[in-house]
Amino acid sequence: MQRAKVPVIVLNLQPAAAIDYANFNAMADRTAMTGDWLAHCAACPVPEIANVFNRAGIDFHQVTGMLHDDPVFWNEVDAWIDAARVADVMFHNRLGLMGHYYGGMLDIYSDTTLQCATFGGHLEILEVDELAALRRDVSAKQIKERVSKFKKVFDVQADCSQAELERAAKTSVALDRLVKEHDLGSLAYYYMGTGQPENEDAISSIILGNSLLTARGIPVAGEYEVKNAQAMKIMDTFSVGGSFTEYYAMDFNDDVVLMGHDGPGHIKIAEGKTKVRPLKVYHGKVGRGLSVEMSVKHGAVTLLSVVETAEGKLKLIVAEGKSVPGPILEIGNTNSRYKFSIGARAFVNNWNAHGPAHHCAVGVGHIAGKIDKLGKLLGIESVKVC
Repeated sequence: MQRAKVPVIVLNLQPAAAIDYANFNAMADRTAMTGDWLAHCAACPVPEIANVFNRAGIDFHQVTGMLHDDPVFWNEVDAWIDAARVADVMFHNRLGLMGHYYGGMLDIYSDTTLQCATFGGHLEILEVDELAALRRDVSAKQIKERVSKFKKVFDVQADCSQAELERAAKTSVALDRLVKEHDLGSLAYYYMGTGQPENEDAISSIILGNSLLTARGIPVAGEYEVKNAQAMKIMDTFSVGGSFTEYYAMDFNDDVVLMGHDGPGHIKIAEGKTKVRPLKVYHGKVGRGLSVEMSVKHGAVTLLSVVETAEGKLKLIVAEGKSVPGPILEIGNTNSRYKFSIGARAFVNNWNAHGPAHHCAVGVGHIAGKIDKLGKLLGIESVKVC
């Protein structure tokens, strides 16, 4: 184990729920009794292993249960395997960074070397000019085919113009080529393109294409939020989604928190079909165009934030809750109502106390236990708020 230099999972596996005491005590041969007893004695060496590992500074974890007919045990083992798989994907992931940070939004600025040192992977620095150049090569046939795909995948509202659909389609095709040429597994972006019409045209028509990328396992985070691109990739690799989100408002009457974001959404975890709406002006962004409006599927959800601490480390903040039905803001953005076991007030206070950036990733199902295991494998602190 010292040579391997990896975390260790100790499987404390017993062959049956209990020794058959009556049959055991009825055995005439005490030597045979000893053999039968030792066959059930899986728990005996575990403290021996734990003692030596502790004294040798070897990180270890243990799972206790039965070899057969013990779903609790095997679910735990599956969770460790899943966490190891996610760690491996993150280690080999290529995260594209296109554009620049949002001016003054200091909470999202990140030490990108720290990201690589913690998760592994590679950061590919991209030029928006490249995306704009790729758009020039998109054919009329490709645009027509992508518009047809939009109408199949999305619920395109009647007030979406054909010109805007074609503009978004052109960018979507170019995005696919950009991702393929750089072998990207995720992307963080933000750009204004002021004074460069081609760049502004590309960035202001990017939302539908980014939503398609996110749905196929290449999560896209807006506002150049590198930390949240990592969180979204983790959630998506756990096969639960990973949609970009932030606080919108609190509903004290229903004790829920409204959360969502402008820009791309994870359409595979949407409640119903994702709507496409035109916006005359993007919220706090340059440009105008088509945007997506969706709620996360009603039921269990998990929120994840990758937090950069004042000590220069990363930690994972997790919360489990529910996406619940009810009125949302029909503003052309992702938007959901979330209820938490500790209540909306306590959730907001406890979550904020850990100092996360204002963005997080949301996925369907409760996977806090798996995220905690991922943290243990990577040596990252993991905190569960609720």
